[in-house]
Amino acid sequence: MIMRKPSLLERLRAKKRTQSMIIGVTWYTDETWLIVKAAASDPECFEESFSAWEAMAVTARRDLQRSGARTLEFHITPQELFDWCEQNKKVNNAESRAEFVSEMLMAAHNR
Repeated sequence: MIMRKPSLLERLRAKKRTQSMIIGVTWYTDETWLIVKAAASDPECFEESFSAWEAMAVTARRDLQRSGARTLEFHITPQELFDWCEQNKKVNNAESRAEFVSEMLMAAHNR
């Protein structure tokens, strides 16, 4: 099967969609990172240290921005995350943390 290259118009439309998209990036302080990791059901998903996590997060955010996406840091407040997990019958794992950030940013954007 031969794949055709997208036209200039198709590429520009795709770029515009990406640029209009706001991607929430989970953000921590050293203290909040330790608290959330300690309570996580998947602590193995976290980097070995806060500084390693921070380096990864900065690189990921920069890569998203280079691709044309707008990023917004969302600073996790551990107790708000834990309360949200309890209210929504979720465990503190990567999927729930991402869902929490997405939901909080959508709620803030709709205000």
